[in-house]
Amino acid sequence: MEGEEFAVGCFLSIKTTLGDEFEGQIISFDRLSNILVLQEGSKSGPRRNIRLLKANFIKEFSLLRQDEDPLDVKKCFLDLTSLQEREDSAIRQAEADSERFGVGVTSEAQSLFDALSKTLPVRWDKTVIVVMNEVRVSSPYLPESVSGGTPAANERVKKVLEFQRKRMQTRGTSQ
Repeated sequence: MEGEEFAVGCFLSIKTTLGDEFEGQIISFDRLSNILVLQEGSKSGPRRNIRLLKANFIKEFSLLRQDEDPLDVKKCFLDLTSLQEREDSAIRQAEADSERFGVGVTSEAQSLFDALSKTLPVRWDKTVIVVMNEVRVSSPYLPESVSGGTPAANERVKKVLEFQRKRMQTRGTSQ
């Protein structure tokens, strides 16, 4: 992909290695970082959706047309407050999502965590699943591995574990 193909103003149809497909106009291309700045869609006006994309994430692209420089200073406006809110929200969501994945646990343990999380508040404490901030489920994540919490909470977690283990066994034998 040569710099000529990434000329400012080009409208491209892009497919990424992550499966996204979109059309956008090149606003800028930084060779050093290999980052394209694209305005998605073909609409203009005071509000625009801007995407930063590492060029090595482009799987396919085709040139739709060449146009003028999209950054007409008289027509540009960036709502920095809205952008900051979107960034903050995305970071919070990414942090919350990352806490749902156990580090150094088996896929079976992750499946049990995911099943428990559908109906109960759960988190990881290293390799221990903590349910409702009181019940702990240690490896090998069997009903006998459940400790702490009230008897009712303890029994609820054991039942979910038993049910999920039966589902996992059924799926394993039916494949």
